[in-house]
Amino acid sequence: MRTTLLALRHCALAGVCFAAALNAQPSAGKYDPSAYEHSSADIAMRDGVKLHVEIFYPRGATEPLPFLFERTPYGVGGSAEEIAASYKDLAEDGYIFVFEDIRGRYKSEGTFVMQRPPKPVDAPGQAIDETTDTNDSIDWMLAHIPNNNGRVGMLGVSYDGWTAAMGMLGGHKALRAVSPQASPADMFLGDDFHHNGAFRLSYGFEYAWLTEATRENSDFDFDRYDTFEWYLNVGPLSNIQAKVLKDKKLPTWTDFATHPNYDDFWQRQAMRPYLTRVTVPTLNVAGWWDQEDFYGPVTIYRELEKHDQANRNFLVVGPWRHGGWSAGPGEKLGAIDFGSATGEYYRAKIEAPFFAYYLKDKGSLTQPEATVFESGSNTWRTFDSWPPKNATTKSLYFQPNGGLAFTPPKATGDSSFDSYVSDPAHPVPYRKRPIEPTYFPKGSGWYTWLLEDQRFVQGRPDVLSWETEPLTEDVVLAGEVTAKLFASTTGSDADWVVKLIDVYPEKYDPDPKLGGWELMVSNDVFRGRFYKSFEKPVALVPNAVTAFTIDLHTQSYRFQKGHRIMVQVQSTWFPIIDRNPQTWVPNIFTAKATNYKAQTHRIWRTPTQASRVEIQTVSQ
Repeated sequence: MRTTLLALRHCALAGVCFAAALNAQPSAGKYDPSAYEHSSADIAMRDGVKLHVEIFYPRGATEPLPFLFERTPYGVGGSAEEIAASYKDLAEDGYIFVFEDIRGRYKSEGTFVMQRPPKPVDAPGQAIDETTDTNDSIDWMLAHIPNNNGRVGMLGVSYDGWTAAMGMLGGHKALRAVSPQASPADMFLGDDFHHNGAFRLSYGFEYAWLTEATRENSDFDFDRYDTFEWYLNVGPLSNIQAKVLKDKKLPTWTDFATHPNYDDFWQRQAMRPYLTRVTVPTLNVAGWWDQEDFYGPVTIYRELEKHDQANRNFLVVGPWRHGGWSAGPGEKLGAIDFGSATGEYYRAKIEAPFFAYYLKDKGSLTQPEATVFESGSNTWRTFDSWPPKNATTKSLYFQPNGGLAFTPPKATGDSSFDSYVSDPAHPVPYRKRPIEPTYFPKGSGWYTWLLEDQRFVQGRPDVLSWETEPLTEDVVLAGEVTAKLFASTTGSDADWVVKLIDVYPEKYDPDPKLGGWELMVSNDVFRGRFYKSFEKPVALVPNAVTAFTIDLHTQSYRFQKGHRIMVQVQSTWFPIIDRNPQTWVPNIFTAKATNYKAQTHRIWRTPTQASRVEIQTVSQ
């Protein structure tokens, strides 16, 4: 939730430089101070709390200009560099840029609340939330910054994208266009802190420390280079407070520990219920390999689409990591080359025209409903809906002997399942070890781990794989990816990690170093106890075959002729996901070391219990 260039530059100014997050990006554009009149202000909100803003007005403007407004918890000290690096195409069109510290962060007064929930609609007039702070700030901007045209656009990536999305809820008449980019939408179901109820341990802990240990960003000081080892040595989750934090209280960590289920606390934060009242044109932006918030922007798009009578709700998804579209060419991510400057294309051909049209009446908007990058063929595709209306569903069924096919399995007698022992004491790492801290200053694999070659776990006995024969024709994925597992365990709880993988040919002429590469196309984890309800978990019945439906999200991807399609299943993904004890405890945050037990898991593949991954496809 923290990799906008604005955030990164602010961290550097604060003495906590996370330059590694700029992986594969050139140095930022150079800011020309002569191009802008720069000023600062502290704006009083309706309850008297003052929020700090940095204002940049283009010198020599010949007409009133609209505002581009970004609200951030990461400090606005690097705003000038943000204009040069991320907003170059927008700056060339001419905007008044305003950047604001949200409550309780950096130079703004008040108390910071992680993802402060919207206030009830019948709350008293002095009640505050991000929407009231947005509206109060816009009122001040319109009244105190001269030569504006009365229009405001909001945008931002990650937490800044979330504040932009929250700004839409306020309905300010001057707010004419919003682009929430990589905004979280539900912190229990699919974004930063949980996926399908499974706790994102390393990210949750390190982000809570980053934002709440001090008023400005700060790193946790690990005493191990390999955080896999550090988290494993910590033991049960309860030891984080007892032995690591001790008397120090991080509000968000306390929230994690006291709200292990999808209760009112998480539901109040979730974006979905509030999006019914949004009427502003919206450009939703996501990255196929976003390691932090992919669920959010797609969910926001889908919810807005239900009420979009004016056809002003758009979706853009490219081959990017978290925030990867905001600077740099966007041609390569990790070891994978996508063949064109996708980031530059987005900023010049999609983002800039969107704001110019709605804020300046400039040009004619030709933005399709959905613009998605089809990796594999490395082409941009457009659709009048997402998923495409003409998509059809095909199933990749698990077969005996590690096979995978589009035909259902046949009866196989006693060998109708594949099994493995999952031992919490020896979890599967989620990326190659050593695993540096998330915000490691010298370069961290965090930013591109979703594109790592999955052969690093291929030989483990606690990872199962099923694989097709080489494809005789392209398979064009365009839409939803859903795992349907039939599984059993000797324990009373289990996690299921499912990965859909493109296996490159062993001899790959375009880039021989990618020969045999196993590229994750879609993936996610599901905590078994929530298979009936995220609100009210239940213990699994030992050895009972249970059906699990796991959303692997959506994708646009071409599995090319000669490649293979693979599915992997495992039950640990450490330390991005905490270890499931695999025995029943009401709250895993209070589990003891003795609760963690190795268990045998089975994945079934009979005609009536046919484990599979369903994909939506379109014609070639």
